[in-house]
Amino acid sequence: MSDGLLAFRDEFPILERSNYLVSNSLGAMPRAVGDRMAEYTRDWSELGVRAWAKGWWEMPVNVGDGIAPLIGAEPHSVSMQPNVSIAQSIVLSAMDFSGPRDTVVMTELDFPSVRYAYAELVRRLGGRVVVVPSDDGLTIDRNRLLGAIDERVRLVCVSHVLFKSAFIMDADAICTHAHGVGALVSLDAYHSVGVMPVNVAKCGVDFMTGGVLKWLCGGPGAAFLYVSPSVRSKLEPAITGWQAHVHPFAFEQEMDYAEGIERWLTGTPAIPALFAATAGPEIVLRAGIDAIRAKSTRQTEWLIAAADARGYPVHAPRRSADRGGTVAFDVPHGHEVAQYLLSRNIIVDYRVGAGIRIGPHFYTRDDELEACIGAIDECIESGAWAQFAQAARSATVT
Repeated sequence: MSDGLLAFRDEFPILERSNYLVSNSLGAMPRAVGDRMAEYTRDWSELGVRAWAKGWWEMPVNVGDGIAPLIGAEPHSVSMQPNVSIAQSIVLSAMDFSGPRDTVVMTELDFPSVRYAYAELVRRLGGRVVVVPSDDGLTIDRNRLLGAIDERVRLVCVSHVLFKSAFIMDADAICTHAHGVGALVSLDAYHSVGVMPVNVAKCGVDFMTGGVLKWLCGGPGAAFLYVSPSVRSKLEPAITGWQAHVHPFAFEQEMDYAEGIERWLTGTPAIPALFAATAGPEIVLRAGIDAIRAKSTRQTEWLIAAADARGYPVHAPRRSADRGGTVAFDVPHGHEVAQYLLSRNIIVDYRVGAGIRIGPHFYTRDDELEACIGAIDECIESGAWAQFAQAARSATVT
């Protein structure tokens, strides 16, 4: 079948020399990133401190403006942060737990880094965290989650797409119910933005965090924080810095928060990461998120069928409407098989409890998926996995 998205393959050098199926972990680097990093080093080298006047200072919001159309947000509603743990901590630091609303609701399957940050911060701020369990290790029952969100809840912080299983949470229902009882919602959209449609205006979420590291092909060190108009200039985050001051270069001793998205900034921005972060989202926007989602759905369905045909347990939702962009399945000797694939330049990853994770993206050819499954068959049938088990034991001994 014709696949117009493959026209973007030339934008990604690594695709010329490997079968890259791990965009769910780290997206392929766009060719243009090299030019943009060179621009950064040239400006720093030639201009020194004067490079700040070339737009460096404004980059956390200007780069955020490049993310905004991918999440259905208005301009100047997204700020860039170093990572999601910090972005979510900024959100949490704006919450008041001193009254009857002393609760944050999370789930058992949220990404651990965010759970770590919340567990410590909420406790020190005098609140409590309620964790909604999973019945199957893959999904969160919507009714159980909604049942945990009551008038005692200040904030609901959950993943939009679960990182282990790619299960899509019902953001519309969560936001509607939470707002109905007076709670705010913060979504971690790291595993959704860039591979499926996301619309903050439609679901009405108060905060959304995510990063360019994965499906947006923007590299590490740049995450984003969206804050809705209803709370953007009302709340005052305690995790802050001079960029959030209304007059940052006045160096006043007391905090006077800026209006708008600037008040959600902190200290001096990570300029190199922001230079690297722009090319990927631009390509994703050009490719079109609806076309990306349609292709992702088709290719993940093919992977599930291939796993089923071989009797491999699939750790991903069966219904495409419930599934993000990743499929994980267990194969015999899964860790060793993954190492075999890597040795063949078929780039996947492995997670205990999930298995081999495969994340095709808009630049993935169908025959690359076939080659990956064929290599798994070959590894298991030939017993080639055993040499990687021996290598692992040797590494442990040394």
